[in-house]
Parts: sequence; structure tokens; C-alpha cells
Amino acid sequence: MALSCKTLVASLTLLTMTGCTIIPGSHFEGIESGDQTKNLEQDLEKINIKIIDSSLISHQKQQRKQAKPISSLAGIDTTNYQYKLGVGDVLTIGVWDHPELTIPAAVQRTAEFDGFRVQADGTITYAYAPNIQAAGKTVQQVHSELVKRLSRVIEDPQVDIKVVGFRSQKAYVTGEVNKPGVLPVTEIPLTLIDALNQAGGLTEAADWRTVTFTRGDKTEVIKLDDFYANGDISQNRLLQHGDIVHVNRDDLQRVFVLGDVKRAGTVDVNRYGLNLAEALTNSGGLNENTADANGIFVLRKRNLKTDGVIADVYQLHAKNVAALVLAEQFELQPHDIVYVTSAPLARWNRVISLLLPSIATVDSIDDITAN
Repeated sequence: MALSCKTLVASLTLLTMTGCTIIPGSHFEGIESGDQTKNLEQDLEKINIKIIDSSLISHQKQQRKQAKPISSLAGIDTTNYQYKLGVGDVLTIGVWDHPELTIPAAVQRTAEFDGFRVQADGTITYAYAPNIQAAGKTVQQVHSELVKRLSRVIEDPQVDIKVVGFRSQKAYVTGEVNKPGVLPVTEIPLTLIDALNQAGGLTEAADWRTVTFTRGDKTEVIKLDDFYANGDISQNRLLQHGDIVHVNRDDLQRVFVLGDVKRAGTVDVNRYGLNLAEALTNSGGLNENTADANGIFVLRKRNLKTDGVIADVYQLHAKNVAALVLAEQFELQPHDIVYVTSAPLARWNRVISLLLPSIATVDSIDDITAN
């Protein structure tokens, strides 16, 4: 989603308010006082500065290669999974060599229609075995109780029980999936990944990176992209009755391209990714007469409290042909800030310092557009 003119003006105004001028075609100004310089020097100690070169690209590729196809049940122990019956479930019950106890199949009726439904009080009633508690029990437990009851009138009864109608337990998939709706929880374990697949997969407008998962009064963010791309099996969940999986829109999946480019603004990141070369191309490219090809920066925000780092800053030296290949292979992430400077890089640290306030600015813009 491209920024509107109004939002773009707001973003540039916010950048100016941070104490620097970052406008396409302009030079950096400001930050002259001793206190400001001292604070920025302290901030510089809290950023990771890296050059976009072949070794960095190789590291990116290696991380992607480590991701392997993952089963939807990965990370979930289903060894002891057993379905617990509930009110509304329907069972078929047959006793071998006793056709009088088995409802004959009919062409016009389904097994569920002729089955034994778990009643509101949680019980089922079978011949010679009234009011068997079924709700909250497994099929095996109901089977054992029924055999025990029938043994009073039948010698060594051979009983067969199956669930033919799973009606008591449901999970919900909402939001940006092709077939949102209700999914039954059955004797086959249903995971969050299974639920998304059964809902037809994500739509083109979906945020493929995260989904929200709600159980009771607790909601958590599931990093879907970490599951698929990085093999993080801890992101999967075994669904229970009442669970809600919600897929948000991808309105905020974008990068900001600012500085000495022909069209400053935003570029959408789709589910197939976005590289640095594509972001610059979609912004009209660099202004050939004024842009400094060695001044292409990518700012990636980090969490200072948990990582001890404000941001990762990547610099591309684009004055040679090899840099174009590197730009095509450098993958961007949503909320990255791409900045092209028109200022000579004689004072490189000062350029980086002037870029840092834009991180907070982009966060402010995201909050405005999200509301």
C-alpha cells in the first residue's frame, strides 16, 4: 500500500521534528549542540553496522536453507491424544452375532441419523445398558462400560463403537483465509497449521507472517513465518474446543523508501518477499545527478530491552556492477527503512546518526495508518 500524499507529508514533517532534514535531494542539517552529539554517539554504540557484501548474503541464504519441510504435527506430541466425547456427538454401536441389537443399514438413512446421540445429560442408552455416561469419556472408556453391562446378558460380547458425528467440539478460523468458518475437533488431532489448510489457505491480502491464537481469555501471536521459513516448531498448536485462529490483513507489511529517490514512499512486501533492488526500482530508482550510490542504507529496528541494540544498519556500496547483484539478493523485512543519501559520506557516523530518529517516526506512521 503506497503512502498517500498527506501521509507522506506527515512522515517528512515528523522526520524534520526529530532534529534533522531527510528530504529527497537534500543534504543533512542540524545536530550541532554538544548534548545532541553526545547522545547520538551513545546511540551509535547501540546499533549493529554491517556492509552488504557476499559474506552477508551467504549468511542470509544459509539461514533459509536450514528451513526444512515441516509436518503440521511437528513439535506436538500426539502419542497420548484421545478424543473426549461431548454432548451432541453421535455413535454407532454394533454387537457381533447379535443382529437384533444392531440397527440395520438403510439406503435412505445415514449412520449418523440412526446413531446414538450423546444427550444433554451426557449419557447414551443402549439395549440392556441404559444411561451410560459418555460426555468427557473416550470411546475406549465407553466401550469398556458397555461390554461390562452387556456381559450380564450376553456371553463375551464383541462390541464395535465408532463416532460418526463429531458435533460437540469446534474450532474457528476467521479473517483472511479463503474459507473462514467452523472446523470440528475430531479423533484426528487438529493443529493450527491443519486448520489454516482446511480453511483454504491464506488469501492474497493476508498477513502471512503472524496469526492470532485465542484460547479462553488468553490471546497470543503465532509467528507463522517462523514455522514455515525457519523451522520453529514451537509456533504450532494443538487445537481444542473453542479455540480461535484469526488471520489479519497485511496492510502494514511494507518497507519505507526515503531519501534521494524519485518516488519516496512505501513498497509492499508480499508473501514471496522483497529484495533491496526491487524496493529501489519500485520507488523509481536513484536520482542519478544527486544521489550518492555509496549511501544506500537499510535500517532494521531491534528491541533495545531484549537485544541491547536499537537497530541493525546495513550499507550498500552501489558504485560497482557487483553491488547490483547483492541488492537483488538482500532480502528486506517489513518495516525496514531504505534510505538513499545525497550527502557525501565524509562523516559516515553522522549520516547513520541522522537516520536513527526515522525508526521512531515510521512506528508513529504505522500507528496513524492502522487507526
